[in-house]
Amino acid sequence: MSEKTATMSLPINVEQIQELLPHRYPFLLVDRVIEIVPNVSVVAIKNATINEPFFQGHFPGHPVMPGVLIVEAMAQTAGLLTQISRRLNGDMGSPLFYLVKIDNARFSAPVVPGDQLRLEVTQKRLVRGMGLFVARTLVDGKEVASCELMCAARAEK
Repeated sequence: MSEKTATMSLPINVEQIQELLPHRYPFLLVDRVIEIVPNVSVVAIKNATINEPFFQGHFPGHPVMPGVLIVEAMAQTAGLLTQISRRLNGDMGSPLFYLVKIDNARFSAPVVPGDQLRLEVTQKRLVRGMGLFVARTLVDGKEVASCELMCAARAEK
């Protein structure tokens, strides 16, 4: 994806994601974007593999993805919705979006190595640089986590 174009095709791969988000290994927690309705919703994928550094210590002998990282993956997906929507609307600037609030976080099943997380995020509103999103994560069609996220934009210096 170049800055000269405002078009994107699905799926959006990890190299393209790195053009949209500042996160890098080991903290980039989205592998692919598979669906998007600009300014409305996005669906992304995160493959949880035993090679993830957090599985070594959480928990030895029974690896489980930390809930805080599942929330972070949902927040990164919200950031992708915002950034992709901006690009498709012709805005090639890229302000950083910071997670400022998490409400109603729920975890209903553990995420383990080999799981593929389906990250679904819907934008409730975006006003004056503040975005409110509803997010959920599914594994094999079953919801494993959900929350509401608020993110705030900050222009790059």
